[in-house]
Amino acid sequence: MPDSMPGSTPDPRAGAVPRGLTGLAFGGDYNPEQWPEHVWQEDVRLMREAGVTMVSVGIFSWALLEPAPGAYDFGWLDRVIDLLHENGVRVDLGTPTVVPPAWFYQAHPEALPVTADGVRLAFGSRGAICHSNSDYRAAAAAITTKLAERYAGHPALALWHVHNEYGVPVSACYCDTCADHFRRWLRTTYGTIDAVNEAWGTAFWGQRYAGFEQITPPRRTATVGNPAQALDYRRFADATMRENFVMERDILHRLSPGVPVTTNFMTALSQCDSVDYWAWGREVDLVTNDHYLITDGRRTHVNLAMAADLTRSVAGGAPWLLLEHSTSGVNWQPRNPAKAPGQMARNSLGHVARGSEGAMFFQWRQSRRGAEKFHSSMVPHGGTDTRVWREVVELGASVGALSEIRGTRTVSDVAVLWDWQSWWAQNLDWRPSEDADPRERADAFYEVLYDRHLTVDFAHPEADLSAYPLVVVPALYLMTEAAGANLRRYVEQGGTLVVSYFSGIVDEHDAVHDGPYPGALRDVLGLTVEEFSPLLQGETVRLTGPDGSELSGDVWTEFVVPRGAQPVWTYADGLAAGRPAVTRHRLGEGTAWYVSTRLGHEGLDALLGWAAEDAGVAPRADLPRDVEVVRRAGEQGTYLFAINHTGTDTKVPLETAGTELLTGERAAGHLAVPAGGVRVVRLDG
Repeated sequence: MPDSMPGSTPDPRAGAVPRGLTGLAFGGDYNPEQWPEHVWQEDVRLMREAGVTMVSVGIFSWALLEPAPGAYDFGWLDRVIDLLHENGVRVDLGTPTVVPPAWFYQAHPEALPVTADGVRLAFGSRGAICHSNSDYRAAAAAITTKLAERYAGHPALALWHVHNEYGVPVSACYCDTCADHFRRWLRTTYGTIDAVNEAWGTAFWGQRYAGFEQITPPRRTATVGNPAQALDYRRFADATMRENFVMERDILHRLSPGVPVTTNFMTALSQCDSVDYWAWGREVDLVTNDHYLITDGRRTHVNLAMAADLTRSVAGGAPWLLLEHSTSGVNWQPRNPAKAPGQMARNSLGHVARGSEGAMFFQWRQSRRGAEKFHSSMVPHGGTDTRVWREVVELGASVGALSEIRGTRTVSDVAVLWDWQSWWAQNLDWRPSEDADPRERADAFYEVLYDRHLTVDFAHPEADLSAYPLVVVPALYLMTEAAGANLRRYVEQGGTLVVSYFSGIVDEHDAVHDGPYPGALRDVLGLTVEEFSPLLQGETVRLTGPDGSELSGDVWTEFVVPRGAQPVWTYADGLAAGRPAVTRHRLGEGTAWYVSTRLGHEGLDALLGWAAEDAGVAPRADLPRDVEVVRRAGEQGTYLFAINHTGTDTKVPLETAGTELLTGERAAGHLAVPAGGVRVVRLDG
């Protein structure tokens, strides 16, 4: 197995808190270098007014900090950090290694990445880096060392922020330097060329290699290349970025002990697909995340909740930090609507409910120039006489009122299994249907759980699942034998498992498991699949239940053969007519459900309803749709967050009375939550 295959337990350092913060973090990316110094005084005055507690500084400042090779200018940064400290604002200090200066690329043009088509990208954007390039690594280590030596003892320093959004926009480079590095990675991972040939199945199409020197990155080929090679290259690219992070992190740990080190993730499946965050979560001291609403007509608050749950899970359940989101619209989508009044607070506190230790934004003051000048900010172009600024000030007060929740943990109900490496594998070329989209299934299953008012943890397929009465598998095309054994053990010991189609098919090398589908899941599901039968675009099939009721499926069907499982719903038409579509298998003390077609929201709700009954998981039927209720708990007590995404005032039933922290009012019997509002109750006892 490649050594990049992750486990599920973060490093014990995970869950560290920014040094010196006594409350939650509130603030944003601060780029004072874009403004004359007289504006800085106004900035800190407004920060005090808004209740800002921390800002991120220096992330894109390499060219200013090192204007020529080995010539450093820290004077302006000294003045900024001193000014922030004098005004009670903590600093998340960036290493600016996401944007090497123009002089660096002039001297080292080979540090610019090359695409799979052989095109070398040009300077003038951000994140254009060949992470295998030794000159880049040396320059990044040098600027990181200088920053750590200068600021390690500064009293304002709360957190080190390495690089920025690894994997966006470029994760993989295909140059000759990367080819050499890839060969070294393969030698370390597999040991021998025979092991590589076996893992990649190079007997197919005569691709066998006689030595490591014959291997190149998966560059553009005449037709589809070797899928196992492509999968390993994604692992290699991810591991190479992580090597560079670890290099900087270790410098900071050595020179600045006691200050946590992070880098900002983008865990939302809508935003980054090139980073294995299970592996990265073990390397940071504090998991942080950036999240931006994808305004594509979906319920954006569901995607937000999913991203927050996923981030908390990458942190192993420990508190994490939302390091970037937007006050209103962004600038990089085809259409960028403003947020509705109150939505900024709902978005921010939605992340806090699901484990974040604060709410940070990109950015503090809206840029007048550059690619992101239309991206919203805490201080917009219109200044302080704007709706956005007034909402920022109000939100700052709310975040300040919630300081006592620090260190508490979000309480979950169920688990969803997810693996970035399986996502990579399923999205390679020549799969049975391009409509079988793992992200779409993850979104769909999560939305049904959300609508049942169940709080979700995500877990790696090999993680300990014993704490969860219900585990859902939306899409796990790639599944190791160890993961399959883990799920069997989970069900045998009393768990309830729900698995969607095209899961358990291949091993970690993208080789089909020996024997019939679904490979690693045959035993736990109590069935085999003779053949996949994907549907054409627009085709649907009908499913009938034992009581004559009907459901509809699309995209995918299978010829399922029960081997102990009991049919629950049956295909009424299509090539699989008369065969099981949904099955239920009793195994040991538990139950495993399987669905072999793509169900819509109604069908998934029915399926998960049956599974929840098996698991003894009761939905919150007393809550309206789009009213979110989440709990955080710790030694200091239990806190209930109620977030009303509707336009109607509502009442949330309370089993225990308590004090609402944002208003100071007592609540008993029920909690009144205004339309579009948020309430947070410290429950008595």
